[in-house]
Amino acid sequence: MDVNQNVCRACDGTGLLMDDEQWKYSCSVCGGDGILQAGETPEPETTFEVDENNRTLE
Repeated sequence: MDVNQNVCRACDGTGLLMDDEQWKYSCSVCGGDGILQAGETPEPETTFEVDENNRTLE
């Protein structure tokens, strides 16, 4: 299997997402590792809190 097939498409393998105000945060699809293995669910294990601007709270 090609390594590029396992790269998370949401964050392009960086493990980070960026919002429109240039805030960077851990990718909620791959869990921040940049890799999405076959059979791994992209849904987060737990729900996460967001602020009024829909930014994740850590």
